[in-house]
Amino acid sequence: MLIAGIDEVGRGCLAGPVVTCAAVFESGFYDIRIKDSKKLSKKKREELYPFILEHAVSYGIGIVCPIIIDKINILNAVKQAMHLSLSRLTCDYDKLIIDAVALNHIDKEYIHPNKADDTYIQVSAASIIAKVYRDNLMAELAKVYKGYLWEKNAGYGTKEHIKALKELGITPVHRKSFIKNLYQG
Repeated sequence: MLIAGIDEVGRGCLAGPVVTCAAVFESGFYDIRIKDSKKLSKKKREELYPFILEHAVSYGIGIVCPIIIDKINILNAVKQAMHLSLSRLTCDYDKLIIDAVALNHIDKEYIHPNKADDTYIQVSAASIIAKVYRDNLMAELAKVYKGYLWEKNAGYGTKEHIKALKELGITPVHRKSFIKNLYQG
C-alpha cells in the first residue's frame, strides 16, 4: 500500500511563497528521527532531507507566490499549492493524509486530521521536505533582497525582519495583505 502525506510551510510568513510537499511512501516506512519539521533543528532537518528523498517512492513540491496569496488568500493558496504538489507525483497512491486541510476534487480515500504532522510519518516527512526546500529558496532570495535576514528568518515576522521592512520598504516577494498593518511607507 502506498500512502501519500501532504504538509505546508510558510503559511504565516510576511515574505516568500507558501510551499507544500506531497510525498508517497510504502505503508511500512518508519524512522524514529522523523518528526514534524517545527520540532526539529535546522541541522536535523537538513540531515534527514536526503534520507527522506531516498526513501520516498515519489514526491512533488507545490509553490504559490505572494502575488497569488494576496489575490486569493492564504488558505486558498495553500490548497492550490497542495493540488500542485499532488499533480507532480510520478506514481499513484492508495491513501492520502493531509495536515488539517480539506481539499476538493480528490478521487482517493483521504483524511485531514489536525496535527497530522505529529501523528503520521508520511506528513512529517513531507513537512521536512517542504521546510528545507522553502528555507533554501528564502536563503537564495536573501542574496537578492539584502537586509531582511531571510537566510535566518525564512520570511517570518521576526523583530529584525519587521525592523528591516520599516527601514528598507517592501519587496516584490512580500505579502502585501500580511504587512498592511506593519508598514506605513
